[in-house]
Amino acid sequence: MDVKEAGASLDALISSFNSRIAELQQLVIARNMYPAGSITDLSAIDAALNGMELQVLNIKNRLREETRAIPKAKKLIVAALQQQKKLETISACVPSCIPERITNFNQDDNKWAQKEEHVQDLKFESLKLEERTAPKEKKGRASAPMWYITAEELNSVPPYMKQRLTLDKMNAAIGDMANYAEANAHLITAPRKKLADNNLDKALKLREISTADSVKGKYFFLESDIKGPSLKLDNTGRALLTVLRHLGRITETRIGHDRVIILLRP
Repeated sequence: MDVKEAGASLDALISSFNSRIAELQQLVIARNMYPAGSITDLSAIDAALNGMELQVLNIKNRLREETRAIPKAKKLIVAALQQQKKLETISACVPSCIPERITNFNQDDNKWAQKEEHVQDLKFESLKLEERTAPKEKKGRASAPMWYITAEELNSVPPYMKQRLTLDKMNAAIGDMANYAEANAHLITAPRKKLADNNLDKALKLREISTADSVKGKYFFLESDIKGPSLKLDNTGRALLTVLRHLGRITETRIGHDRVIILLRP
């Protein structure tokens, strides 16, 4: 190596040392610029990072729980949709105005029920005597059937028979018929001493009709009972009875001079 090459190498080494020294000086200056706050800032950053790690961990746990709950939520949604369809079907069958059942005789029934509870504490002979004087009515007797019509059933009726009848009119008439039959059932089972004079003749006639084989044990009413509010003895009312008989909601028979209409159950 000649003198020129050795001098160039030495100059390059000195230049490298000088640049390194300059960098170290700049680092020292930067470090000593804020000596008191540097440690605090680093501690705050570390605390913030720890907090973020905890939040990320909580988010992961919550996502895991939500993922496990998705199948249960899907089952609940399916069950809710099925229930919604059932309720929509029921709603389509219920008339806009649900008739109230006749409750004229409820007070008499309550009085006789209280009397029966009191008799339970008496002797056997007294109980036998009370049974002979009290009306023999089956406990837990089912109420008159109110078998409503569905829209599909009404649409299946031939147009010449259905005419202009609507679903609300049909179901309102069914409510009226149930009220007629319920009132007749009360007259049949009510004690004679509890009957008013204007109801006595009708009650006796109804009791005689109820013993017929075609009527026994069923709810029924007479054509003369049809007095509204929804079902009346006019052209619309006769069309209603025809459609209800066609759909199997009622059946008719004649006993004596009376036309008897019997309510059917599903």
